[in-house]
Amino acid sequence: MATPSPRRIRPAGLSANLSANLSATVPLAALSAVLLALFPHAALACASCGCSLSSDWDNLGIGSSSGLRMDIRYDYLNQNQLRSGRSAISPAAASQISNNGNPQEVEKFTRNNYLTLGLDYSFNPDWGVNLQLPYIMRSHSTLGTASDGVTPGDGGGQYDSRTSNIGDVKVIGRYQGFTPEHNLGIQFGLKLPTGSHTETGTSADPTAPGPVPIDRGLQPGTGTTDAILGVYYMDTLNKDWDYFAQGQVQKALNSSDHYRPGDGANLNLGLRYMGNASFTPQIQLNLRRVLHDVGANADTVSTGGTLVYLSPGVTVPINEQVSLYGFVQLPVYQKVNGVQLAPRYTATLGARYSF
Repeated sequence: MATPSPRRIRPAGLSANLSANLSATVPLAALSAVLLALFPHAALACASCGCSLSSDWDNLGIGSSSGLRMDIRYDYLNQNQLRSGRSAISPAAASQISNNGNPQEVEKFTRNNYLTLGLDYSFNPDWGVNLQLPYIMRSHSTLGTASDGVTPGDGGGQYDSRTSNIGDVKVIGRYQGFTPEHNLGIQFGLKLPTGSHTETGTSADPTAPGPVPIDRGLQPGTGTTDAILGVYYMDTLNKDWDYFAQGQVQKALNSSDHYRPGDGANLNLGLRYMGNASFTPQIQLNLRRVLHDVGANADTVSTGGTLVYLSPGVTVPINEQVSLYGFVQLPVYQKVNGVQLAPRYTATLGARYSF
């Protein structure tokens, strides 16, 4: 995190002060096996739709306190680079690629601004629940199909859109009573179909003016109910260094109007330095995999892939209740199916308040 999503390549951490002498009661090899078991071994779907960063380090593993915490997070993701496979390509080259025997759509950009309200409540050291309510502001432009990469083509589908809507809400419970330190936990929950999936854009085709449907992968919501399952572990290396690992999968339980988003999986690894009281630097490695979207109203070719980000960041405590954080996600590996728009970086800013 957090969050959810634009079409194509579809965003950190924990902050309980664990004792420096905590023993690792669960071997890392066993944890790795659990995380790997969560991952589907297929190619990805809406890979670059959303931020894979984990911003809930301060919400996981809080073994000594109960109560309510609030998080407000802003993510900026500008998908402005056309890619095919592992390479960046020009719009002209993209226009020459066949999409399942049909002309390839050439997209210009998708700019995403996510504002997410997170509410986290710990009933006791073992049980907690987290709610994520996203508000998505997205602008998109495409030249449509049969384009030369510069001007709109005569194959149709060229349009511009700008949407600002509530997205799909996530409700995720957790249990972390497996160890005395409460540093191993599981997550389970649902993504609910609260976001609209019927928004329209403005046609850029002079022969067919008027409103046109936005691609399903670009809608604020998917229209589906998705199951979410995850596992996390955190510990200390010494008195100054903490680390965490978190794996999570998401799978649609149904389809909506002949569309089902591809199953997705995230793996986040984080390391942070706790030796400075004024600020806490940290770095994450974020891996995201997604399967192809499915259905008659889905792009079943140019969705899915694998993304790996390196994400440096910092958390700054303001007082005992308030802290601020910021991250930048830098892609170190991108492999997409078909032709997709991918971001060159993702930026995250947030504030956390403990009641």
